[in-house]
Amino acid sequence: MGADHRTTDFVAPPGGVMTDEVGAVTGDLTLRTEVDDAGTVTQRVQYKDADEWYLPTGITPVLDQGGIDAVHERTLAQLSKGNA
Repeated sequence: MGADHRTTDFVAPPGGVMTDEVGAVTGDLTLRTEVDDAGTVTQRVQYKDADEWYLPTGITPVLDQGGIDAVHERTLAQLSKGNA
């Protein structure tokens, strides 16, 4: 069946979005949420249209009854407001 995914472009809040690999990323970003066949959720951010993806620090996505759309929107809201 393959993985299901959602992507949304957004602008990083003041101070940027912290990532495990490179620290803060700023400016125009993209969030990608992916759920594999086993129900494992993976979320990454990138500079819009870049090749590299990074794990946002402190984000622990949980798939619930709202499905991939709900987990994607929760994380997008958290990253957009900062302190993530």
